[in-house]
Amino acid sequence: MSKPSERPPTAVIGSGFIGRAWAISFARAGSQVSLWDQADGAAGKALDYIAGVLEDLARNDLLNGATPTAVLARITSAATLEEAVAEALHVQENTPEVLATKIKVFEALDRAARPDAVLASSTSAILPSRFTEGLKGRARCLVVHPINPPYLIPAAEVVPAPWTSPETVERTRQFLLSAGHAPLVMKKELDGFIMNRMQGALLEEAFRLVADGYASVEDIDIGIRDGLALRWSFMGPFETIDLNAPGGVRDYAERYQGIYENLFPQMQRRIDWTGAVMDVIEPERRKLTPRQELQERQVWRDRRLMALAAHKKRAAKDIGN
Repeated sequence: MSKPSERPPTAVIGSGFIGRAWAISFARAGSQVSLWDQADGAAGKALDYIAGVLEDLARNDLLNGATPTAVLARITSAATLEEAVAEALHVQENTPEVLATKIKVFEALDRAARPDAVLASSTSAILPSRFTEGLKGRARCLVVHPINPPYLIPAAEVVPAPWTSPETVERTRQFLLSAGHAPLVMKKELDGFIMNRMQGALLEEAFRLVADGYASVEDIDIGIRDGLALRWSFMGPFETIDLNAPGGVRDYAERYQGIYENLFPQMQRRIDWTGAVMDVIEPERRKLTPRQELQERQVWRDRRLMALAAHKKRAAKDIGN
């Protein structure tokens, strides 16, 4: 990771859950972060939230040796969008998933940001071509989509529009790497990007299995939590199958493709997630986690993620990886 003095200044536009999380990630890496939100008082509330998270991160040694006070000092709130982006070399937009809003905000960013700044959106669903086509500086625009919260989950998708310059893609990849992230660089845009398409495939099957009466909600969660996820927490599906056959990935495909070929036709039927199956899923989930305890459970989740991130950090040092 670059030294703090070498980190480019950044701007975070929108201070909701994703914006706050990016601010933590960039500031922890050493960047000065200018945070702006159009809602009065939102940026101040975000700073209060960030201060609490930094204390938890420090307890897990996840601040790169800095103190919570030092990291928080790198984040300031800006009075206007123009003020926020004035010096930034990387701008991360986090406004609602509404196309008209994205178009309007990126028009403003393209006018206000310095010409050499990268303009990135955190959108999880809107293709970058849909809100950057008409911009004079469209070659510097792309999507950088995280898994929330990015200060705990390093993967981030880099999704170019057809006109995004290769230089912008590479600068963004290097910026993310230097901030401790693990960029997935797509060769071209596609609905759902990579992670939502893969997550969606798993969720579709999970809903089908419950809807058709093959398994309970908790059984599905056990299968991932205490099964597949244990390997997936440190290696992906291709490496998994490469190690699951004597001759590697080709051997695995030759041995087991027939199983999945037989399953595939059964997986082509959609279940309405909000239909009758939800009358099964929601009561099971509320029995395990009552609605009034959801926020407390979210805090538990993030602290477990911190513990996992700390463990993986220690393990990487131990094996010299």
